Amino acid sequence: MYLASDNTSGVPEQVLAALTAANDGFALGYGADALMDRVRDKIRALFEAPEAAVYLVATGTAANSLAIASYIQPWQTVYCHRHAHIEEDECCAPEFYAGGAKLTLLDGADAKIDADQLEQGLASAPGGVHHVQKGLLSLTNITERGARYSVAEVTRLCAIAKAHGLPVHLDGARFSNAIVAEGCSPAEMTWKAGVDVVSFGGTKNGLMGVEAVVFFDPAKAWEFELRRKRGGHLFSKHRYLSAQMDAYLTDDLWRDLATTANARAAALEAGLREAGARLVHPRGGNILFAEFPLKAHEALRKAGAVYYDWPAPPPEGASPDHPHQCRLVASWSTTEAHVADFVEILKGAL
Repeated sequence: MYLASDNTSGVPEQVLAALTAANDGFALGYGADALMDRVRDKIRALFEAPEAAVYLVATGTAANSLAIASYIQPWQTVYCHRHAHIEEDECCAPEFYAGGAKLTLLDGADAKIDADQLEQGLASAPGGVHHVQKGLLSLTNITERGARYSVAEVTRLCAIAKAHGLPVHLDGARFSNAIVAEGCSPAEMTWKAGVDVVSFGGTKNGLMGVEAVVFFDPAKAWEFELRRKRGGHLFSKHRYLSAQMDAYLTDDLWRDLATTANARAAALEAGLREAGARLVHPRGGNILFAEFPLKAHEALRKAGAVYYDWPAPPPEGASPDHPHQCRLVASWSTTEAHVADFVEILKGAL
C-alpha cells in the first residue's frame, strides 16, 4: 500500500536488462552512443515528428527548466498555473536557468489554466520598456492536482498563446498517463495541438532516472545543447540514459506501465467512492486526492499504508471524525492486492 508517489516504485526488469546490456563493452559519450541514435528515431516516430530534436536529461526539473530557458529571455515571463510543478516544486529552477525570467501565475479549477483568464491576461499585459515581457505558456499534464487537460483544452490554450506570439511548453512528467487516459496519440497532445516543446517523462513511469526533451522546432536544438552543457546536465556516460529510454520505447513499454498505473488508480477511485470518501479533484490519470475521517487515516497508517497528507498534516488534537485530505498515487508496480487491502481497511474504519 505504498501510494506516496509513482517515483517511489522500482524499475521494470526490461529496463534493468537494458542497462546490463548497455554496460557491455565501450560506447562514445555525451550522447554520441549508438543507443541514442535509436532513441531519437523511436521518439520521432512516436511523435510523428521526423525533424524533431531529441535530448535526454536525468531529471524532470532539468528537462523543464532547460526547455523553457531555450525559448525565453531574462526580461520575459512564463505564464503557468499557480499550482504548476514549475511553480510549486522546482525551487525557482526555471527562473534560474532562464537568467531571472519570472513566472506569472494563473488560476483555474484542478490546476488547469482557465482559458478566459489566459486570454484576458495576455490581452491586458503592458508591453512597454518598464514592464516584464510576454514570453511563454507552460502547461502541466497530468496536473499537480491529478486532473488532465484534454486535447481540445490544450489546443485552445495553445491557440490563445500563439495569437499573442507565445511558444508553448508542456511539462509531461506524467505525459504517458495523460496519453493513455485521453486515448490520443502523443502527436495529438503536442505539436498537432500547438505545443512547441515537451518534457516526455520517464522517471515517474518506471525508469531509473531519465526524461526526454522533444523540440518540434529543430532550430532550438543548438541552444538547448549549450544550455544543457553549461547547466551541468550533459552526461558523460550517456549510454545509461539512452538504454533506459530505449527499453521504455520498446514494445510500447511506456504505454503498458502507464496503463497499469491508471487502472490501479481507477480501481482505487471506485473503492474510495464505495467507502464514502470524498474525491477532491477529478482523476485524470494515476493520482487521486481524497477526503475521509482522521480515524480511517490512522487505521490505514497503522496497517502500513504510505501516502501524503494534502495539503497539510491534520491539526493537533483533531477528533477522530475530523475530515482530512490526502494524495494517493498509483504506479506501474501498484498491485490489485495493494488497492484491495487499502479499500478494505478504509471501509473497516468508517
